[in-house]
Amino acid sequence: MRTKVGIIGAGPAGLMLSHLLHLQGIDSVIIERKSREQIESTIRAGVLEQSTMDLLNETGVGERMMKYGDPHKGIEFQFNKKRHRIDFEKLTGGKRIMVYPQHEVLKDLIAARLDAGGKILFNSRNVSPFDIDTKEPKIRFEHGGEEQELKCDFIAGCDGYHGPSRKVIPKELLKESEFVHPFGWLGILTETPPANPELIYAYHERGFALISTRTPEVQRYYLQVDPNDDINNWSDERIWSEIHARVDLDDWEIEEGPIFQKNIVSMRSYICETMQYGRLFLAGDAAHIVPPTGAKGLNLAIGDIRVLAEGLKYFYETGSEQVLEQYSEVCVRRVWRAQRFASQMTNLLHHHEQKSNFENGVQLAELEYISSSESASKTIAENYADLKVEFPKVPSRVE
Repeated sequence: MRTKVGIIGAGPAGLMLSHLLHLQGIDSVIIERKSREQIESTIRAGVLEQSTMDLLNETGVGERMMKYGDPHKGIEFQFNKKRHRIDFEKLTGGKRIMVYPQHEVLKDLIAARLDAGGKILFNSRNVSPFDIDTKEPKIRFEHGGEEQELKCDFIAGCDGYHGPSRKVIPKELLKESEFVHPFGWLGILTETPPANPELIYAYHERGFALISTRTPEVQRYYLQVDPNDDINNWSDERIWSEIHARVDLDDWEIEEGPIFQKNIVSMRSYICETMQYGRLFLAGDAAHIVPPTGAKGLNLAIGDIRVLAEGLKYFYETGSEQVLEQYSEVCVRRVWRAQRFASQMTNLLHHHEQKSNFENGVQLAELEYISSSESASKTIAENYADLKVEFPKVPSRVE
């Protein structure tokens, strides 16, 4: 089997890359370890930046998003029993975000690729890229009970943090950074109507809480907890009691409903600055993890792919790798900006028991300043609503 671009992983990065390449007439094959049913039924967060929304619409896969997604013009910070709205639309010249679950984005992209005759090899096993430092890299894998090999011009590793792609880059060449935050998030999915028209980010001395949404019938709420806590310690009654304590106001109370999913995840930041080696390119979670406080994960993945697609387009038009050679440099700058923002939001909104009274006072003063200063609010709005994608420099001609 042969294709121009072999893509490992049918997440947002892999599917969007395949879709963009198709629009340029560039063949690709996606190799995915999960089934289509698993991918489309796993409910995950989905806050889309303005540029991500625009890309989905411009490339013909935004119809369901516009019909079923929930556009938000801002978010709300809550502390000291008061709400303070950050007006994205006003502060950014009209930009918004769209709350649209990630699995719905994946449904749209999978349908588009299959309708266009694209090849997605679900249920693949033992996936292994090799010969990545040659001009004909390959992917070895099992599919349908048979060992197969895919020859490519390039490989895109869109297979997440635990995938095989990053592991084949020589370890001595990997430039990695990681920070583990001293917080965990207990997340629940509950069958209730939306609690608020926009997301609520609540600071409380008992810990952070996020009131988010998924659909008109299903909501997603988070509580800051000890990352080493056991979910079995958290009964539904205890969860609701803690949510009420952290977000209820004198004239407003959150509505309870059946909880049908709950788990605890740790919070960490990770970046691999070696996003390319030979003809292998890493994208999305394979190269970086950001705390969910800044709602950047999916959007960073799409940003990577936009840069990579530009480089591949230029290569197939000119035969030159000049644009592709800029991939890591260009993407890493944006990733670090996203890491800065996600860390800022995390430190701003979480309560740390080991902080001194002075540090807690400074934290509240920062929240007060952001909520009362238009310039400070604008910084939050600009980073949250649309962290600008920088593109490689395209030579005017090939020497």
